[in-house]
Amino acid sequence: MAVFAHEVRTPLTGILAISDLLATSELGERERRWVDTIKAGAEHLSSLATLFVDAAKDESAGALPREDLFDLRVLARAAGDSLSGRAAAKGLEAKVEVSDELPGLVIGDPVRLRAALENLIDNAVKFTEQGGVALEIALAGRAGRGRPAKRAAKGKVAIAFKVSDSGIGLTLQEIKRLFRPFTQANVSIASRFGGAGLGLSSVRQLARAMGGDVAVAPHPGGGTTFTLTVTLTVATAPHTTAGDGEDGVTLAPTRPLRILGVEDNPFGRVVLNTILNELGHQAEFIGRGEAAPERIAAGSYDAVLMDMVLPGINGVEAIARVRSLEGPQGAIPIIGVSGRGEDEAASRAAGADAFLLKPVSPRALATALLAATHRAAAAT
Repeated sequence: MAVFAHEVRTPLTGILAISDLLATSELGERERRWVDTIKAGAEHLSSLATLFVDAAKDESAGALPREDLFDLRVLARAAGDSLSGRAAAKGLEAKVEVSDELPGLVIGDPVRLRAALENLIDNAVKFTEQGGVALEIALAGRAGRGRPAKRAAKGKVAIAFKVSDSGIGLTLQEIKRLFRPFTQANVSIASRFGGAGLGLSSVRQLARAMGGDVAVAPHPGGGTTFTLTVTLTVATAPHTTAGDGEDGVTLAPTRPLRILGVEDNPFGRVVLNTILNELGHQAEFIGRGEAAPERIAAGSYDAVLMDMVLPGINGVEAIARVRSLEGPQGAIPIIGVSGRGEDEAASRAAGADAFLLKPVSPRALATALLAATHRAAAAT
C-alpha cells in the first residue's frame, strides 16, 4: 500500500498542480468548468489513496496524524469550492457557509482532514439526485445553533464540518452499518451508486485520531447530515505569507531561488519544474541520490527538493550524505518529498528541514521553501 500511494500520488501531484495553475489563467466559463472537474476528480482520487492506505494499516499502529502548519481558512474555501463544483456538474444547488470566527493558521493534519472532507462531500453529491447539498464550517457547538462554542483545551480549537444533502436518506438500522469497513448502508446503494464502502470507516478513524468524531443525523422526509469534528492547535507562529489572495499562489520569497531537485520520475520533474518556474525560481534536476552531495558541493544552490524513493540510495541516505558536507553546503535547506507519510520521521531525522506529502500543491511548496530558507538565513 505504501508503494501504491507513492506511485499514485506522483501523477496526482501533476494533475492537481497544473489544474491549480490553469485556474489562475484567463479562462472562459466553459474551460473553467472543465478545470474544476479535473481538479475535483484528482482531489477525490487523492483522498481515496489516503483512506485506503490508512485502512490497510493495523489499527493499533494506525496512521498517526501529522502536525503541520496550515491555513484552515484556505482549506475551508477549497472544500467549499469542491462541493460547489461537484454539485454544479450534477445540476444540484450548493450552499457553503464558512464562519468568520475560524482561526487562520493552525497545526494539524491537513492532508487527512481534506481526505475525510472530500469523502463526505463525494457521498453527499453521489447520493443526491435532486435538490441540493450544503457545507457549513464553524467552531464546534456554534454550527447552526448560535450558541457559545464548545470548550477545548488551552491553545486548542474544536472545528465542526457539517455536510448535508437532500438525498436518499438513511434508516437507523442503516446508520449502524455505515462505519463498518467495506460496508455500505444496504445492497441497493452499492448496486446503484457503486463505491467500496470503505470511506466512512476510515473517516471516523481519522476523526478520532484528530481528537474528534463523526456524527450522522437523518432528516425527516429524506436527506442526511454528517458532522465531522476535529481538534486543532492554534498556531502562534507569525504568518509568513506575502499576501493572502484566495486563488493564485501568493506565497513568494524575497528573491528567486536556485533549486536542486532530486527526482527520478520524468513526470514528477516536469510538475515540480512547472511549479517552481511559476513561483519565480530556477530548478535543475538529477535522478540519483548519490549524485546530490557532489552537485551541491560544486554548485551554488539555495535549497534542495529530495524525493524519498530513488534508484540506488534512497532520499534519507542522500540527505544524511549532504549533511555530512562541510561549510554552508552541508547546511543547505532540504525539503523531503514523498507519497508515503511514514517517510517524514526518517527524513527529518536525517536532516530535512521540511517534508511535503504528495500530491504537492503550489502553495504548500511555496510555504515550505519560504520557511526553510528563512530559517537558514536566520541561522547564519
